[in-house]
Amino acid sequence: MFKYVELCIQLKKGRLAKDGLIQYRIVCQQVNVNSLEEVIKHFLKLATEKAEQAQAQAAASAKASTLEIDDLEAENTPENLMLKSVSVENDKDRADRELVTPWFKFLWETYRSILEILRNNNKLEALYAMTAHRAFQFCVTYKRTTEFRRLCEILRNHLANLMKYRDQRDRPDMTLPETQNFYLETRFEQLKAAADLELWQEAFRTIEDIHGLTIILNKSPNPRMMASYFSKLTKVFWVSENYLYHAYAWYKLFNLSKTYNRNLTAEDLKAMASAVLLSAVAIPPYESRTSASVSNLELEFAKERDVRMATLLGYNLDPKRDPREVLSRKALLKELVSKGILSLVSIEARQCYALFEKEFHPLDLCKHAQKVFSSFNLEAVVLSASSPIPTIAFDQFLPRMRSLAVVRMLQQSSQVYQTMKLETLQQMVPFLEFSQVERILVDATKGGAVAVRLDHQNKCVRFEGDELESDSIKNHLVLMAQKLRKGIKMMYPDATPAAASLASKSNTADLLSKIEVEHKLALARKVIIERRKEEQERVLQEHEKELEEARVALQRKNEAAEAKRLEEERRSREEKRILQEMEEKEKQEALALIAEAEKRNKALGKGKKGLKIKLEEGQKIDKRSLMEDAIKEQIKERQDMERKLNRLAKKMDHLERAKREEEVPLIEAAYKVKMAEDEQHHKEMQQQNAEKHRQSWEVNVEEKKRLSKMASEKDSFAAAIVTRRSEEFEALRIEREERINELRSLRRAERELARRRAYVRKLQQIEEEARAEAEAAERERKEEEARARREEERRASEQNDRRGDGESEQRRDTGRYEPRRYEPSRGGDSRYGGDSRDSRYGDSRYGDSRYGERDRGGGSRFEPSRGSDSRYDSRDSRDRGSDSRYERRDDRGSSRDDSRGGSRGGGSRW
Repeated sequence: MFKYVELCIQLKKGRLAKDGLIQYRIVCQQVNVNSLEEVIKHFLKLATEKAEQAQAQAAASAKASTLEIDDLEAENTPENLMLKSVSVENDKDRADRELVTPWFKFLWETYRSILEILRNNNKLEALYAMTAHRAFQFCVTYKRTTEFRRLCEILRNHLANLMKYRDQRDRPDMTLPETQNFYLETRFEQLKAAADLELWQEAFRTIEDIHGLTIILNKSPNPRMMASYFSKLTKVFWVSENYLYHAYAWYKLFNLSKTYNRNLTAEDLKAMASAVLLSAVAIPPYESRTSASVSNLELEFAKERDVRMATLLGYNLDPKRDPREVLSRKALLKELVSKGILSLVSIEARQCYALFEKEFHPLDLCKHAQKVFSSFNLEAVVLSASSPIPTIAFDQFLPRMRSLAVVRMLQQSSQVYQTMKLETLQQMVPFLEFSQVERILVDATKGGAVAVRLDHQNKCVRFEGDELESDSIKNHLVLMAQKLRKGIKMMYPDATPAAASLASKSNTADLLSKIEVEHKLALARKVIIERRKEEQERVLQEHEKELEEARVALQRKNEAAEAKRLEEERRSREEKRILQEMEEKEKQEALALIAEAEKRNKALGKGKKGLKIKLEEGQKIDKRSLMEDAIKEQIKERQDMERKLNRLAKKMDHLERAKREEEVPLIEAAYKVKMAEDEQHHKEMQQQNAEKHRQSWEVNVEEKKRLSKMASEKDSFAAAIVTRRSEEFEALRIEREERINELRSLRRAERELARRRAYVRKLQQIEEEARAEAEAAERERKEEEARARREEERRASEQNDRRGDGESEQRRDTGRYEPRRYEPSRGGDSRYGGDSRDSRYGDSRYGDSRYGERDRGGGSRFEPSRGSDSRYDSRDSRDRGSDSRYERRDDRGSSRDDSRGGSRGGGSRW
């Protein structure tokens, strides 16, 4: 089998290799599975080596072609220029297409074939997982994105078929821990490869596959896998600009790492906590919308999407409840504060949180934010090897932080001001251009974060909204009370010093007495927690052992009851089949009636969308009920369509009218400005063109004066060149004419020799034909004479027989009849005459009128006409043209042939 695989690889016959491996799997499936595993590993090894050798050979050929270049200063060789004129490929691309691409294609087909052979086989699960991992590595190494997508789809189909057909032989048992680990590790490797290739859509689909697989297996992956899962989720959500779930993914990753990863250092925890806080702060305080008004369909779609994302993060939400009430920016920040994560973050992250969530600086917020942003470390923070994420780049949060700073500044300014100049607004945001600020303002207004209107005509920003908002009043009152208390302390710092000092001493004594007790309680609580964790792990292990025993018992019980169940199912299926056939026949008749009605409606131009009748499974229907439903559905669709068209027409009318009313003054103003600018530009261009023309004219005049001094020398030099060229041309012309005359005479002699040879060949051919015809005539004459002699002998024998019969009859009838003597007539009977010959065999046979006529006619068949032969003259005339010598020779030859033909009577051509 090893030799067979090697031959298939050498010949690049992937299909034959697949067929052979399938047959070999059938042979050794139940006997020796390890043999199949060894063959497949050998097959993979050889295919991989061939692909690597092809790549190395292509690189070596490219290097050799570079070293073989003669002129290093030449940009392109003639061969390269010709190839570039017909193709856009370079030398490396052509070498890869000829050497590398066929082996890469064969290696990819090898991976696909092996996965197809090993799929859904409980004895080859490890080899299946290993092949999938190597296929992922192949796609990542050579950046094969298309093949990676196909590979992911192949694995999904294999799992779907495994769950669909549960009664297959040798089907993997999904309840075994080893099988579960194989499938989970394969999916996590697929997720890692998708992230490396930056195929984020495929990465998200892989995350959904992992979540669905955990539901199917009813088992959560280990903490290391879950950490990798959430780390990839952070990247996917960040790329898709889903910042809320990106922050929740960071929060999940932080909690998981802090709980289960005891090897994390304090710096790692600090960096991850800072990333969690910054990702939460970077969430926009509004919802991104495409328009100010959102339809119900979009709301339902957004709700379904949020529930789906929350499920991937491990949150089980009520579908009837709005997910934004449970998972939101405010709830996440509140949870981070309650969990004490703010105490673990860096100083810069804490300053960002305080600036955007606590402080109130309407005019200076962006300037303070710029100072905080400048203190961030722009280089990626490298974490330890035990961390699930190798590096964290905090600079990725800066664009979102700048947008948040603008939004917060607008929100705080709207509480203080009603209008603001655009120039002031531009000065308040030093780190962004005004076009970006304007874009952020529009998005925030659409999302409902602020109520702002840009007034470009008056060059200001107008803050609109409810000025008596209850939350704002409450916050202002609280802030005022805090500031008043602070002012009182500043004004009367020593109001009750004795009481304050006494209270502080008593509190210090109480604290010192309780510190030791609290420390001992904390140590005892830590020991209790560790014991509880150990007890929980022990209980969990016992529970898993009990579940394993229960599973084995349940499997045995199921195997015992399987035969009985299959028999019962067979009988029930047979009964159901008969009932279903009867119901299906009735349903088909009813649907045929509906289809006929639809065709009539379409022919009349009524129903364009068809009938929408929902048939529930198991529902008993008849023709009448279907027809009634169809009529109701048509009436409902017609009414809905009319209402929609009316609403749409009314909306379009209002919108178009408003647009035109608003755009008229803008168009007129823009037209006036454009006319003024065009007029000014026209004048400037005219002046520039006139100046340029005058300068060029002056330069040309000076150049003409300078060159006019050399006119005589130029004329004499040109005359000398013309004279020399004329003499050379005349010499070449005379030489050419002499050469042409020589060639002409040579070709004329060749034609004369060819004509003579053709004439001799023609005469020889005519002699051979005449000789053959004479021999045929002589042979025919001899055959005719032989036939005449045989006929004479036959007639003589018949005459003798007839005479004998007549004499016998005379002897018998002598008594009754008078004897009659038979005498032939002297003139000769037509049949028995002596001198006269039978008309059939007379002159026409022995005189041979044919040959006589031929003799008399002089052989008209072969006699050419005088002056030219009908078969040869056309060729001769074409060859000879109008040569008189050959015409006279043809006349003499014809007369000599006529005289010879008349004397011999045959072969008159000569």
